[in-house]
Amino acid sequence: MSYLKFDKTLLTNLQKSLRKEILRTNKSGAYSANTITDCNTRKYHGLLVVPIPDLDDYNHVLLSSLDETIIQHGAEFNLGLHKYEENHFSPNGHKYIREFHFDATARTIYRVGGVILEKERIFISHENRYLIKYTLLDAHSRTTLRLRPFLAFRNVNDLCVANGKANTSYTETENGIGMCLYDGYPTLFMQTSKQNEFIHHPDWYRGIEYPKEQERGYNYKEDLLIPGYFELSIEKGESIIFSAGTSPIETQNLAVLFESEIEKRTVRNSFFNSLKNAAQQFYFKRNGDYYLLAGYPWFKSRARDEFIALPGCTLAIEDTSTFEKIMATALIAVNDFISEKPIEKVIYELDAPDVLLWFIRTVQQYAKAVSIEKANQLYGETVLKVISFIRKQNHPNLFLHDNGLLYTNGTQTAISWMNAMENGCPITPRTGYIVEINALWYNALKFGAEISTVQKDEYAADLLDYQSELTRQSFVHMFWNGTYLHDYVDGDYKDWEVRPNMIFAVSLPYSPLEKAQQKSIVDITTRELLTPKGLRTLSPKSPFYRPTYVGSMLERNRNYHNGPVWPWLTGSFAEAYLKIYKRSGVSFIERMLIGFESEMSELCLGTLSELHDGNPPFAGHGAMSFATSVAEILRTLKLLESIEQSGEQTKS
Repeated sequence: MSYLKFDKTLLTNLQKSLRKEILRTNKSGAYSANTITDCNTRKYHGLLVVPIPDLDDYNHVLLSSLDETIIQHGAEFNLGLHKYEENHFSPNGHKYIREFHFDATARTIYRVGGVILEKERIFISHENRYLIKYTLLDAHSRTTLRLRPFLAFRNVNDLCVANGKANTSYTETENGIGMCLYDGYPTLFMQTSKQNEFIHHPDWYRGIEYPKEQERGYNYKEDLLIPGYFELSIEKGESIIFSAGTSPIETQNLAVLFESEIEKRTVRNSFFNSLKNAAQQFYFKRNGDYYLLAGYPWFKSRARDEFIALPGCTLAIEDTSTFEKIMATALIAVNDFISEKPIEKVIYELDAPDVLLWFIRTVQQYAKAVSIEKANQLYGETVLKVISFIRKQNHPNLFLHDNGLLYTNGTQTAISWMNAMENGCPITPRTGYIVEINALWYNALKFGAEISTVQKDEYAADLLDYQSELTRQSFVHMFWNGTYLHDYVDGDYKDWEVRPNMIFAVSLPYSPLEKAQQKSIVDITTRELLTPKGLRTLSPKSPFYRPTYVGSMLERNRNYHNGPVWPWLTGSFAEAYLKIYKRSGVSFIERMLIGFESEMSELCLGTLSELHDGNPPFAGHGAMSFATSVAEILRTLKLLESIEQSGEQTKS
């Protein structure tokens, strides 16, 4: 029995099935995404979506979809599905679907009369190649399979319009063809493992609609080019593999390639393994460098997201090697930045005021998982350089004041993870002394003293301890309001809104607060911000509470951090809660995670989305799959496991 399985009842209900998406990546930036009925509902959907660095820094949809037709006795049964205007769907191939499984591969089983056809999809690691395997499980007479590709050749942010400039000619290759619609694009090679007949009949299919884009207030209609179709016979028990790639392949190798790729995959047979698979999809290798993408389908490698998500996406799944590879690339970028050199690595937003502090927290997580000695060996020098860089006032927007706290100007630009903008200005204008930045700073100073001790530099350790004590005292004086922490303080203004950023002052290994203060923060966070999907970004008691992430881009941006729930905050909340309530809090956190396990079968299968509405039913929104969401739930699971193991050791 598959962990992620859906039957005919759900699959034929388009209102439900079109909300369920699937994502596969090649760990080199390319991906494949659509819905479980194979009907594209976003302009970002496509079977083969690849980066083309020579054109720009975005992904491009080459092969949008592939319609299959089963032919018996001259009767044609088209398995495809597309949405057109006035809510018209055609050719309604979803009515033939009997089962959908998402385990090692995405598997669909169709039944057309006496024909039972299984379709499996997989993306080849570090190669722009997408494979579909068709197996005829049952048939009582001769069966023909027709494959009709829908081509786009466009940036994921654009839409294709029928035109006379598209090059509809093709070149022949082994068991297939190669096509390149426009200059600058790679050739798309479409081949099958068995000899086929290609009928060249180029035509535009017009007015295909993407309802997700319509909901988001964007253009949502597209024309796609169908160059013709492939036709081949298929026998009962036979498997045929279709390959779409940016290079040709020897087709006799397709079966072996398909099976070898399956062996590399983590089967989605549990909550943990689904998240593990999702975490590995964010790995990104380019030109020998390793990164962690912030999410799919539109995010790149962003420094803050990478440092927050890296421990959960690697260390929590026992993948220390990948952590070290990604950090090796990041380390070069960090050292370039603090040395005021051009940053050669493709990591965005490294200059944000809080990023270097998240970097130190990432190293701290590595020290906890591996050892402080190894952390010092690999990253200790850079950690101390970062602290020195900040103390010497070298950061362009991070200023160390005499009170030991960090001040940053957030009036003209977004300076924290709450980074939505409107007309060039922050929508949530956090400025001055920011609560999580200063909690991270105190933690960084204490960890820096720890690193200095390992390096046997007691003078440096004492100096950082002295600095941290000044910071601790000022932190309490600046932010503590008697019940919880101000979100930010700027001059005489103190922001009293109950937001989740104060939880880091409790969750970090080194907290500037007394236990009673920590408990008070955890309790108010639990009462006002906690939901089954994570923490709200603003208390419902606030007059500025805007819980739903819907509407135009402007409205969604205004709501982005003023009520909606962000799953990634769960990791730090769990750390803080367990720090206060210890083993008695374990069952509470376990129950809290139930809300995330249910998400495995809700939106993008086997992964977690970017954010949710702040009110029931807490609908998911944003990126289909978001690295920090996945990472922090994995880290929470690892935290619970370590507590359980420590309890067993105590008993023994």
